[in-house]
Amino acid sequence: MNEAIKPGPETPSQATGLPQLSVVVPTFNERDNVTVLYRRLEATLAGIPWEVVFVDDNSPDGTWEVVRALAQKDPRVRCIRRIGRRGLSGACIEGILAASAPYAAVIDADLQHDETQLPKMVGLLQSGEAELVVGSRYIEGGSADSFNKSRAGASQLATEVAKRVLKVEIADPMSGFFMIRRDKFEQLAPKLSTQGFKILLDIVATAEGKLRTIEVPFTFGSRQHGESKLDSMVALDFLGLVLAKLTHDVVSLRFLLFAMVGSIGLVVHLTTLFIVLEIFRAPFPEAQAAGALVAMTSNFILNNFLTYRDQRLKGFAILGGLLLFYLVCSVGLFANVGVAFSVYDQEPIWWLAGAAGALMGVVWNYAMSGLFVWRKK
Repeated sequence: MNEAIKPGPETPSQATGLPQLSVVVPTFNERDNVTVLYRRLEATLAGIPWEVVFVDDNSPDGTWEVVRALAQKDPRVRCIRRIGRRGLSGACIEGILAASAPYAAVIDADLQHDETQLPKMVGLLQSGEAELVVGSRYIEGGSADSFNKSRAGASQLATEVAKRVLKVEIADPMSGFFMIRRDKFEQLAPKLSTQGFKILLDIVATAEGKLRTIEVPFTFGSRQHGESKLDSMVALDFLGLVLAKLTHDVVSLRFLLFAMVGSIGLVVHLTTLFIVLEIFRAPFPEAQAAGALVAMTSNFILNNFLTYRDQRLKGFAILGGLLLFYLVCSVGLFANVGVAFSVYDQEPIWWLAGAAGALMGVVWNYAMSGLFVWRKK
């Protein structure tokens, strides 16, 4: 893969002057980096018709304003400003679907990816050798030496889990630097999760080995400005994505997170019930009501922070959302009990009836919460 890739026959985009490559850059608080990245792309892609699509999640530092200023000077620069939506995967999906070139690359704005590999990646797609080209840190010639020990360990563990559990065969499925034929991506897009950070893993797992893939080595650099977006939520996103793909997307990542929060709520409910009964010596009905109220409140807070963080309610909207969540969960409780009684009448097995009722309650609460509490604007 060290030989230079010669451009193939002239494509329609070349003949008409349209972009041959769309570079998609998801951003959040990257105002100090976007101009530097733009200059690097300008130098690296001098011989290729290109555009860059910055997809900004309404950055508080005004990243989108910097991008708009660049766009006023260079029509190859575009800005998609997302309001009320958050998440790297969703930003990448929107950016690629908005791309006008036949090939789309995803690169981070933090300057840690090697943009000088982009011409080689274009050549591999244009020649037909590949439909997906991955910038890899874990093949010969690649490096992730800039990682600290904890991040390196987490990355390697996630990579092994992805390869073994999802049967992913590439060396670096956790890479955030790749290029894909846009028509192939559009076929996969309806099945991809808009949540999480690991869009490449989602693409590869969803494609189930049907994408011709080549990896090119690159050295993962150190962040120059700003702060890393990786946090403790990434591990949960990754786990949810793996479980969703294991079920062939029958169960979505968001539903799994919602159900996990519900499981935590059960523990909160029982703990509160015990405290009110044993310490405050309250009658059981009052203790049960207190347990339900505290559990619903904790579920709302966790769902707002975790499950629906891309649509997170803020300010006075939190109070209105909480009241709606109480209402949804109260109706869900009746659905839970009704299904449980129905199952128990047919088959008097307490745990089966209880599980059926609980599942019905979770499905109802999830569906109604999405419609009324965290509805998309």
